[in-house]
Amino acid sequence: MKFSKLLTISLSSVLSNKVRTILTMLGIIIGISSVIIMLAIGEGTKNQVIGMIEGLGTNLITVNIIGNKTVPISEEEINKLRNEPGIREIAPVLTQPNVNIKAGDKTGITTLQASIPIFAEIRKVEVSNGRFINNIDERNRYKVVVIGTETAKNIFGTINVVGKNMYVNGTEFNIVGIIKSTGSSLMGSSDDRIIIPLSTAERLLMSTDIRTFYVEAENKDMVSEAMGYLQLFFNRKYNKDTQAYKIFNQTSLLETINSTTSSFTTMLAGIAGISLLVGGIGIMNIMLVSIIERTGEIGIRKAIGAKRSNILIQFLIEAACISGFGGIIGVIFGFIGTYGMQVLFKLDLVISNNVVIGSFIFSVCVGIVFGMYPAIKASKLNPIEALRFE
Repeated sequence: MKFSKLLTISLSSVLSNKVRTILTMLGIIIGISSVIIMLAIGEGTKNQVIGMIEGLGTNLITVNIIGNKTVPISEEEINKLRNEPGIREIAPVLTQPNVNIKAGDKTGITTLQASIPIFAEIRKVEVSNGRFINNIDERNRYKVVVIGTETAKNIFGTINVVGKNMYVNGTEFNIVGIIKSTGSSLMGSSDDRIIIPLSTAERLLMSTDIRTFYVEAENKDMVSEAMGYLQLFFNRKYNKDTQAYKIFNQTSLLETINSTTSSFTTMLAGIAGISLLVGGIGIMNIMLVSIIERTGEIGIRKAIGAKRSNILIQFLIEAACISGFGGIIGVIFGFIGTYGMQVLFKLDLVISNNVVIGSFIFSVCVGIVFGMYPAIKASKLNPIEALRFE
């Protein structure tokens, strides 16, 4: 029997039970759409994080002091490090995750960062209105603050707040600048923060325990040399206790992010892929039911000369059609779901063409694999017993 004839018979059989076919395809539809959405989230997150890291420059080195009992770095030691070969500048940062802020009758909680003026250059922080903290603010411990756009909207309802006053942990500060918005991602928002002079923060928080430093190398070719001097310094200070500190640059951070996000994306795809397997099991169950219902039909076709291979191919085509149609609908739902998440959560999600094509092909393969057993069973039916069953 010609393949075109088998295809016509198979399509006719699939379309004759529309409700059952649609219910059978649900597993495939959910699986494909889930794979596309999950991988779009993973890829979008990866691109956002990598873009943020690359935007900080290729000559940035980050130093973290670990452990509450570890002796912090003094200002004199920082000044000595500034003179080491390959190091252009250092910006110590004091961070307080949850500080209380107030303006009028509005209150809120945000992240406080305290540093010196060079912090803006090293971390590529720009202001959209007003100015950043300067040396005079730092030297005189002025109570001035630069705030993020999200923080301004939460407290004032507008970003036109330069010159206004706000309270940070009960202390009044004058707003001198608005941090240029960089948007939100799945990693959080960098627009919800405030930045004050380091000298002011030490008094406000009654702490000089600075555990994060951003080091700018002379250029990207000097990063390794700068990291070498930093390693020597901290080895001497902490008696070669490498657990007391961490030093990493953008390249190592990018490698870590790539590895982490790849694992994250693989995990998401695996979770979504379970739906495809469930859909495949559903196809197998329905095909087995279909064989029982059509035992007489199979017997008649075999009695009039249909070969075993004809029956086998027919049922495999039916299984492939169900999973294929489900795959197409799943792809459509995947695009709709991804677009919906972009609009609702304002995220940059990325749909890969390879993922779409691969998911569809996988869905068809799932249908064929799980349809193989019912197809073989149907092809092995004895025509006499099949006719007697009818």
